[in-house]
Amino acid sequence: MSAEVAMIQTPPAGLLRRLGAMVYDCLPIFAFMVVATVPFLPFLKGRVLVAEEVGWLAHLYHLVQIAVVAGFFIFFWTRRGQTVGMLAWRLRLERHDGALLSVGDALRRLGAVFVLCVPFLIGYWWIWHDWPKTPRVAANCIALAPLAIAYLWIWIDRDKQAWPDRWTKTRVVLLPKRAR
Repeated sequence: MSAEVAMIQTPPAGLLRRLGAMVYDCLPIFAFMVVATVPFLPFLKGRVLVAEEVGWLAHLYHLVQIAVVAGFFIFFWTRRGQTVGMLAWRLRLERHDGALLSVGDALRRLGAVFVLCVPFLIGYWWIWHDWPKTPRVAANCIALAPLAIAYLWIWIDRDKQAWPDRWTKTRVVLLPKRAR
């Protein structure tokens, strides 16, 4: 397998390909979120799906959202090593030995990314969601810095790996172009 798969050589291309794949993956995830929202609609009676208006139903909805996103990545990473976006950008996620991720590997990788998002989640929901717009935007940017730095790290890492790659002993490889 390693003869067919080459590590991403140029840092900017690697990062840009990953960002492109992330953008592509937002489209099917959004579609799955819409489908996951439909069962909640009959219980809303014109109210917004937030805890202040519908209580426990909003919390259940958030759990469903998390399950949809996690399920999307776990399904694709353990089946082919590629999400829809990764397929389009010729990227593949694998363990260092070239094998596909197990469910445990995929959960660890999702957990690593979640840890990088924790400052934003804690800050937004518990601290600065009521702040005026300008300080809130600045605080959100600062809180998202760990996530941004984790992926910008690709540019300076000798193996072109982001922090989640290192933490979970996985790698994102660039697949060769298919012959036509």
